[in-house]
Amino acid sequence: MQIEGVQPTELSQPAGRGRRRMRAALVALLAGSLLVTAACSSSKSPSWQGGSDNAAGAASESPSAAPLPDTAEVTSPKAAATGVEAWSDVSFTSDDPENTTVKVTDAKGDEVKGTVDKDKSVWHPTESMDWGSKYTVTVTTPETEGKNNTVTSTFTTMKKPANLVRITSFLGDGNTVGVGMPLIIKFGRAIPEKYRGEVERRMVVTATPAQEGTWRWISPTEVHFRPKVFWKAHSKVFYKVQLKGVKMGDGWYGRSDLTVDLKIGRSFVMTVSNKTKKMTVKQDGKTINTIPVSLGKPSTPSSSGTMVVMEKKEHTVFDTTDTDPTGGYKTPIDYAQRITYSGQFIHAAPWSEGKQGRVNVSHGCVNVSEAMGAWLFQRTMMGDPITVSGTEEKLKNGNGWTDWSLSYEEYKKGSYL
Repeated sequence: MQIEGVQPTELSQPAGRGRRRMRAALVALLAGSLLVTAACSSSKSPSWQGGSDNAAGAASESPSAAPLPDTAEVTSPKAAATGVEAWSDVSFTSDDPENTTVKVTDAKGDEVKGTVDKDKSVWHPTESMDWGSKYTVTVTTPETEGKNNTVTSTFTTMKKPANLVRITSFLGDGNTVGVGMPLIIKFGRAIPEKYRGEVERRMVVTATPAQEGTWRWISPTEVHFRPKVFWKAHSKVFYKVQLKGVKMGDGWYGRSDLTVDLKIGRSFVMTVSNKTKKMTVKQDGKTINTIPVSLGKPSTPSSSGTMVVMEKKEHTVFDTTDTDPTGGYKTPIDYAQRITYSGQFIHAAPWSEGKQGRVNVSHGCVNVSEAMGAWLFQRTMMGDPITVSGTEEKLKNGNGWTDWSLSYEEYKKGSYL
C-alpha cells in the first residue's frame, strides 16, 4: 500500500520494528486525513458532532404536547377568590348546558345543597355557606373526544362579619293558633327598602293544604304573612327564614336562620254588631252561641274592623290613671282578651250586665257577662278573629294585628316582591 507523498520504508529494516513504525505512520496519516475531511465537509450530519448524545439533547428541547381544551369553565366566583358572600351563586359556561352537572363541596368533601338554572348557567345555593370556609366547584359535561369534560375551581367565603342583624319569630314550634293568626318576623335593626325584596325571598311559607298568601312590611323592623282568607281549620304551617349571611344594608348581614312548625286550630270566629249589641260565635262554620254585649260609649267608641286575640289574662287590673290622672280608673278585670294595642279587650264586666245587649257604656272594650266571659275564655286561642261593625270609629291600621283590616289586594302592596 502506498500513500501519496509518503515513501515506503526500507525492507532491510528489522521486520518487527519496521512494521510497527509503518503502522504508527499510517494511523497518524489517517487521523490527519479525517480531520481535514471533517473540516472541509459541508455535511451537517449530527454524527460528526458527537452522535447520539447531541441527538437526544435536541429531542429534549422540542415543545411538549398542548393541553386539551375544556368543555366548561367556572366564571364566578373567580378561581381562588376570597371574601365571597355566603349566599353567592356559581356561574359557569358549558358546551352542553342542558347536560351539565354542577357540584359544590365544602372542605370536608360534603356537598352543599343547591339547584342549577341550566337556561342561565347558574348554580344557586339553597342554604347559606359557612363563614371563612373553602369550597370546591366541580363542573362536568358529557365526554367529548379531544376535550377535558371536568373542570374544578375553588373559592373561600368571607369571614364572619362584626355587624349581624338578629331575626326572631313571634311564634315557635308546636304552637296551635287561630285561623286569623298572622306570621310575625322581627328584626333587630331597620332593613332599608332596597334589601327587603331579597329578605322576603329567603322567607318561605308552606301550608298543608296549600293556601295563597303574602308577606307585608308592617314597619322597617317587622314583617307579617297572612293568607288570602282565614287559614283553613286544622291545617299545618311551616315557614323557613334563611337570612344568615343575607345583606341587610350598610355592612350588616343576617345573623341566623330559623324554622317554625305550627298548627292552625279549629275555626272560631266572633262577629259583633253594634246595631244588635250582640256577638255571634261560630265554630267550624256553625253558630254555637249568641252573646249580649256592651261596646264603647260615644266618647270612647269601640273600633270597627277585624282584629284578633293577641293575649289572654284570666285576671288582671286595668289602670288608666297613668295616661288620664283625673278621669282614669284602676279596676280588676276577669277573662281579659286583648284585641288592640290601644287597650281594647273582650272581657267580663259584671257592672254592665244590665246594659249589655241594649246600651254602650264601656271605654271601648267589648263587655260581656261574667259567665259569658268565662265561657269565651275557655274556648278562644291566640289568633282567633273578632269583627266589630257599625261603631263611630274605624280600626286604625297598625293598632294591633290589623292584617285583616285591609283587602288582600291592598295588603299585597306591602310586599317588596
